Amino acid sequence: MSYLLALADRLAGGLRELPAERRERHRDFLLSQATPDGGFRGRDLDNEGLPGDLYYTGFAVRALAVLGAFDEPIAEDVARFLAKHDPLRLGAIDLVSWLYAAVVTQAAGGGDLLADAPPDWPDRLAAGLEANRSADGGYAKTPAGAVGSVYTSFLVALTLELIGRDVPAPGRLAQFLFDMQRDDGGFVEIAPVRRSGANPTAAAAVLLKLLGHVDDELKRDLRGFLTEVTDPSGGVRANTRIPFPDGLSAFTALLMCRDLELPDPLPAATMRRWAETELELPAGGFRGAAWDTHADAEYTFYGLGLLALTANR
Repeated sequence: MSYLLALADRLAGGLRELPAERRERHRDFLLSQATPDGGFRGRDLDNEGLPGDLYYTGFAVRALAVLGAFDEPIAEDVARFLAKHDPLRLGAIDLVSWLYAAVVTQAAGGGDLLADAPPDWPDRLAAGLEANRSADGGYAKTPAGAVGSVYTSFLVALTLELIGRDVPAPGRLAQFLFDMQRDDGGFVEIAPVRRSGANPTAAAAVLLKLLGHVDDELKRDLRGFLTEVTDPSGGVRANTRIPFPDGLSAFTALLMCRDLELPDPLPAATMRRWAETELELPAGGFRGAAWDTHADAEYTFYGLGLLALTANR
């Protein structure tokens, strides 16, 4: 099973303990973000009648799926939205959103969106992604990108896994990732950046595990970096200059620790309490951080992920 699908199963298991009423609140919030074309809206609060956003639709599908709330009527609506997009023309970030949503939609009874695709569609997708390979060994967002991106490289690897293809020259990609590591033990998103971040560190670490390049030295480095960005309140900060923790950084850091069998950044109960008091909104959904003004589908997925990973611990 691919990493993304296995992760969904893990999170769904952790969320089964939530009371039905609480799960329904989050389900209702997510459905309130649906757009008339079958997709889901982004952060724009004033987008009545505008088309759905593929990126946020992907997160809405993921969140509904881990809640056990992605049923056939919803799947049919999402299929209608996905059908408007040609996966062979999508960039790396939108492509993984489309593919994952298509897989979940098919499983829920929304139909096979690739039934009429050319027989060689996996090879064509893989070739299109490889065109984004930059000289440093990583993957850029577009073929014109001059430097590789850790996050984009992570998404490319996950996409290739979804379509049953291996990463070409995996050793070259692993070397690119190690080139993005800094003296504090963390990783940066692109080469010119000097200050490590929680999210590129998590993406690099998990990808290195998928590539088979994790050892005790890397684990020590990661533990050292985490001490610099973990906030006693219960969350994780994006980097050492950001004063407040956020849901994305907390979720990715905790997931990295679980995937690499590292100690949690903080006790699970502390992280869960922080997510419930700072991020979870009474009407449903999760916001990004204490300073955020509203919830969205992406941060709701991260918030649900935090609840799932800290369940029964």
